[in-house]
Amino acid sequence: MHAQSLAALEENERAGLTEPASLHPVIDAGRCMGCGSCASACPEGNVLGLVAGKAALINATHCIGHGACKEACPFDAITLVFGTEKRGVDIPAVKPNFETNMPGIFIAGELGGMGLIRNAVEQGRQAIQSIAAYDGAVKDNQWQDVVIVGAGPAGFSASLGAMELGLRAVTIEQESLGGTVSHFPRGKLVMTAPVKLPLVGKVSFTETTKETLMAFWEKTEQETGVNINYGERLEEITPEAGGYLVRTSKASYRTRTVLLAIGRRGTPRKLGVEGESLSKVVYRLIDAEQYRGQHVLVVGGGDSALEAAVSVAEQPGTTVALSYRSGAFSRARDKNRKRIDEAVANGRLQVIFNSNVLSISESSVTIDQEGKTVELPNDAIIVSAGGILPTPFLQKTGIEVETHHGKT
Repeated sequence: MHAQSLAALEENERAGLTEPASLHPVIDAGRCMGCGSCASACPEGNVLGLVAGKAALINATHCIGHGACKEACPFDAITLVFGTEKRGVDIPAVKPNFETNMPGIFIAGELGGMGLIRNAVEQGRQAIQSIAAYDGAVKDNQWQDVVIVGAGPAGFSASLGAMELGLRAVTIEQESLGGTVSHFPRGKLVMTAPVKLPLVGKVSFTETTKETLMAFWEKTEQETGVNINYGERLEEITPEAGGYLVRTSKASYRTRTVLLAIGRRGTPRKLGVEGESLSKVVYRLIDAEQYRGQHVLVVGGGDSALEAAVSVAEQPGTTVALSYRSGAFSRARDKNRKRIDEAVANGRLQVIFNSNVLSISESSVTIDQEGKTVELPNDAIIVSAGGILPTPFLQKTGIEVETHHGKT
């Protein structure tokens, strides 16, 4: 086991696959006794291993923040952190009860760094319990107890929790039930584990598709009668009389507390190049079949980009290229990297590393690859370059945002 772990670690270091995408473990070598409990507990398999008698993060890019390693360690040798020395991660500052520095404003789910569905659901459930116990200054029964922003995994769980606890609550969602999950590519496997959902109880999914999970949530929404205001966008949160005034695109609400259960993407990150305003440029894949018989470019190197590229490449008659600014897919899961390798080997996909889009026209796209200009015929472009954290909005609201560099 030691030799295999060391070989895997060295191979990943040579390939530049050393930066974890999200929450990940840091091992205290002074406390670690090399029992291997953390490695055995990890649901992803080979993220942790033993090197020189101590636990080590050998496959950093495979880690997606389950946190099972910390729970399994009998010597309290593991701390979970965000970011690394090389790559900082901006996370809003929250207390253990999910409250921010702004009294009465809480954050749960992806915005707080918890993108894993199971963790987001649990955070939504716990956050609404904290809100129910919150002793705010406002006692007016005309005010809402909570305005929940977002109906993704955390927001939906919180909405059910608010209903279960009898809170006066309003949930707004600018798009549709499921948040980011609803925009996953068709057939995407959603890794989940047993989780407690308010009003429902224990939900025992192991590995299921996006469609199955969405169908379950939609059925739960119908059966419980939980009310969610769709097509309503948050615009402003301002303090008022010991609580908050929440302005949306459709209404205003006075509320004791606010739960932000929105995604981290905020606004999709754009390329900033000539021609990006053309209608053929989109920022997420909705249906791969619409690209049949077309020349398609996917831009990005994370899981969303890789999944989009493979899904489109599977359509008859497509020509697909994947452009990424770095030299390795260090932010993507191993399963997706293997699918990319298979698509390349089968001639269905071209990967262009160390490249950037220079300009876009109606029928082509121009790319720079290490100083060399490449022009490709093009009918459609899918930009999956992540999003811009809504830091300006958070700061305007008064919420502190910290940059984490993996320090304990």
